[in-house]
Amino acid sequence: MRAAGRPVRARLRDRVAASDPGLLRLTAGLRTTGAIALALVVLALLGSDVNHLVAGALAAMVATFAIREKQRGQQAVTLALGLLVALASMSSAAALHGDLLAGDLVFVALIFCAVYGRRFGDRGTALGLIGFQIYFVSLFVGATVEDLPELCGAVAVAFACSALVRFVLVPETPTGVLQRLREAFRARLAQLLSAQLDLLDAGPEEADRALERVRGGTARLHETALLIQGRLADGAADEATARLIQRRVADAEIAAERLGLSLLRARGAERVDTMALHLPDAPVPSGGRQPVRDKATDTLRRDLQALRLLILRPVDRAAGTSVAHLRNRLLGYRDEENLPAASPAVQDVFRRAGEAARAVLGLRIALGGARDEADDTPATARSREELDAEDAVLDADEEEPSQEPTGLRRPTTRAAVQVAVGSTLAIVGGELLSRDRWYWAVLTCWIVFLNTASTGEILVKGYRRLLGTVLGVLAGIVLAGAVGHHTWTAFALVLLFVFAMFYSAPLSYTLVSFFVTAALGLLYTLLHTYSLSVLVLRIQETALGAVCGVIAAAFVLPVQTDRRTNELLATVLERLGDVTRSAVDQLSGGAPVELLDQARDLDQALADLRAATRPLTHPVTPLRARRETARYVVALLETCAYHARSLAATAELLPTHPSIAADPRLGRAAGRIAHNIEAVSAHVTGEPTTDGIETGPSIASLLGPDVPGAPRYGRVTDRVLRHLQRLDEGVAGLARPLGVPVKAPDG
Repeated sequence: MRAAGRPVRARLRDRVAASDPGLLRLTAGLRTTGAIALALVVLALLGSDVNHLVAGALAAMVATFAIREKQRGQQAVTLALGLLVALASMSSAAALHGDLLAGDLVFVALIFCAVYGRRFGDRGTALGLIGFQIYFVSLFVGATVEDLPELCGAVAVAFACSALVRFVLVPETPTGVLQRLREAFRARLAQLLSAQLDLLDAGPEEADRALERVRGGTARLHETALLIQGRLADGAADEATARLIQRRVADAEIAAERLGLSLLRARGAERVDTMALHLPDAPVPSGGRQPVRDKATDTLRRDLQALRLLILRPVDRAAGTSVAHLRNRLLGYRDEENLPAASPAVQDVFRRAGEAARAVLGLRIALGGARDEADDTPATARSREELDAEDAVLDADEEEPSQEPTGLRRPTTRAAVQVAVGSTLAIVGGELLSRDRWYWAVLTCWIVFLNTASTGEILVKGYRRLLGTVLGVLAGIVLAGAVGHHTWTAFALVLLFVFAMFYSAPLSYTLVSFFVTAALGLLYTLLHTYSLSVLVLRIQETALGAVCGVIAAAFVLPVQTDRRTNELLATVLERLGDVTRSAVDQLSGGAPVELLDQARDLDQALADLRAATRPLTHPVTPLRARRETARYVVALLETCAYHARSLAATAELLPTHPSIAADPRLGRAAGRIAHNIEAVSAHVTGEPTTDGIETGPSIASLLGPDVPGAPRYGRVTDRVLRHLQRLDEGVAGLARPLGVPVKAPDG
């Protein structure tokens, strides 16, 4: 039954899928290095010299990484248009080679247009990036009018090789990417369950490390769920299938989080805070330091291993009698069947394991897995009926387009103005340092503005680029001496560094800068322009470009980190309020609404906020108090988002599960939460208001008197109340770090 008995190839495949969801990094690295290698081979067969080989290699890299559209037809159109833009950019740089002032002015104008083009989506972003980078390549190889025909030929060959690799040698389709992301979700779900098993068995000294692995596994699972959501529109067969997969992925994620929390409680931490899964470095609660070892937990350990086996089972393979027996036993725990004699906390883990088994069953069915109903027990048959009923009521609502800011308030326009000003400063300063290598300062200024939106983000990115450049220069010195003038050895190392650069891009920008600089040291060697002074100048120009970028961001239409984080925080609170109100309204008997999209919008808003607070939480930040405050606020919001998603998931079950009944009293109980969310949002956005956080009795006490003749609460209502109570506590907990006033409780 244990995963150790699975084939080595299957275990290795799952490990790779989990470490690189969708194989997106591997594909990017292979595609880019493949395009460069093919371009080098073709140009070498055509008799091109080293200068043209370098130009073709760089053009192939640009043509490959610039295009990010998902549909192959759109990629082909953008690639064709990109070739025209590249040739125009190369020709402009060559024509202006001897006119310094005109060349600088055209370069700044090109930079402005390239950044402004982001407002036109992926195609505008790609064409702008190609135009800028090819102009830079022209400066790097010293393009002249006399050399223009050969250089344009090299660029054309590079684009053709990029197309061949993209569409033939390393093809990528939206359906294939989504399939690999689903495999990654399954693998990461199994890894999280393994971490939870370790937490169950961890002793006092290992407990904190085990909890950290659970926390990391939970975050990685959520990351993969967001990646799947971003690919559903293009990769799913139709909209109904996309929404079905979205629901099943959300169910599995929530079930896994609930299981982790119940395991903490089973260790003896009865009042464990859900922030234990979201606040970095939070220790195991003092009451849960000792593992539980009894007969019931031995059974639990066996059942969690069985659940992991169900997760790892390929979806296209029928379960078989033995696996069906495991599945049936786990699903029976949902209906209180065969629960062992144990403490309430341990029994709750068994129930959560049953819910996780149901989520895995639903995910397998949604992904087209074999149903294998021959050995179903009544509990399993009920679970299948519930899943089928849920699938039948899926409906899609049209989203209203959001209004975007105009003029200089539009992010693309503001960034275009900022980077144009910063590049002008970089050109002036760079030419004072070097008449021949000034463009490195411009490149750095350009790059620190990519995918950044505040002064703090630009500062951190500039620091990381400078650090990576310094380390890359040291590596370049060693490699240049070792390689000498062995052309193809140098190109082979360049290919290796390019692959490493793209494979590590989502992980560390410092590593990216290191690999880029090391590769450039080799290219300088090939162009016979290498010297220690050139690499030192590269560091100086990089530092200058980063400083110019920070100056432009700080003084030209600035967006302070605090302002951006406050805007994103207000967006998260708005989305949190939407999900909570809609879920509670549906649980109170209101009309069904589409909660999946609202929960997805909340997750995306929270991801944006988490990215924007990285400058505040960076280890080198001198503002330690602000760093801890930012981490605490984000952790609180992640906890609130978890409970809001759980409420939404429960509300989604209401129309199809006869065991779940609407309770009109829930609407009254959630009123305080809605008020507090609005109060925090008003405080963050600076709206004039006298409202503060309301505190008082528990949410359960706000339900009012029981309905005569009815039980106090059902198990589902108890769960809803727990989520509402934790959500209420989480929102109220934002008062202290954000400085929101707290009203004294009535009476």
